[in-house]
Amino acid sequence: MKAIRVHQFGGPEVLRWEEVPDPTAGPTQVLIRARAIGVNPVETYLRSGSNPKLALPYTPGSDAAGEVVSGALPVGARVYTSGSVTGTYAELILCEAAQVHPVPDRISFAQGASINVPCATAYRALFQRARLMPGETVLIHGASGGVGTAAVQLAHAAGLQIIATAGTTEGEALVRKLGASHILNHRQPDYLAEVMSITNNRGVDAILEMLANVNLGKDLGILSLNGRVVVIGNRGNVEINAREAMLRDADIRGMLLFNTPPKEKASIHAALGAALNNGTLIPIVGKEMPLSEAARAHQDIMAPGAHGNIVLTV
Repeated sequence: MKAIRVHQFGGPEVLRWEEVPDPTAGPTQVLIRARAIGVNPVETYLRSGSNPKLALPYTPGSDAAGEVVSGALPVGARVYTSGSVTGTYAELILCEAAQVHPVPDRISFAQGASINVPCATAYRALFQRARLMPGETVLIHGASGGVGTAAVQLAHAAGLQIIATAGTTEGEALVRKLGASHILNHRQPDYLAEVMSITNNRGVDAILEMLANVNLGKDLGILSLNGRVVVIGNRGNVEINAREAMLRDADIRGMLLFNTPPKEKASIHAALGAALNNGTLIPIVGKEMPLSEAARAHQDIMAPGAHGNIVLTV
């Protein structure tokens, strides 16, 4: 089979399109023929050497969708992955059975490949970390991206009031369509000042923060009493005035999807499955390209102006 392999850490150019042996499923495993593969920022960090203990060579990726070839699930079943044994940037993917979940007929393979990291991150941030309740107000930074579009849909279905940010006209239109009540352009100076007028000077109950090194200091000033910021993404150091948190009894809560305990992970995928089946969650695919062009996908996923998810097709 063909797969993307990383033999040394570095830029996108280290992603190599190679022939590798076909994997074989053990008793508790599932072999999947990939039809679409999700691309996430974390894969660019790992490729660059963020975890030097990662054994080389390796095949990147945790997210994909396709059909079962053999193993512990029925052959031909449409499934998506939430991790894998062998990496997902490949024509064939080996997973443990617990890493495999059904894809409803209403969801395409490209959409299925956009479920795990984007949608699970959004769900965990909203409901397991921020512990938002119906009627509360959430600010979603970068709402037109993969995690953001999932968060808007899940928050809308849960009865939350949504303030969303985006950086393009296309992105603003998308998040409005998905259920955001108020949309702010984060390319405008002092755009967050509008949050206080929108909330009648109360502030927001929670913020989903995709770029904490840029926004966290300002986030604390627009929280309500007992507000919380969930840090989903960060690319550098940040200076904050801790008094802003003190004044509001506010919390800054980090999250990393890979820290999710098994019981909570199972709960996430049960909830996502229900949302996919009833139509309240439809993963947004912004761009598709062949698996052989994974290097270009890694460049695009880090560029500003995201519009949904980037998917590699097989």
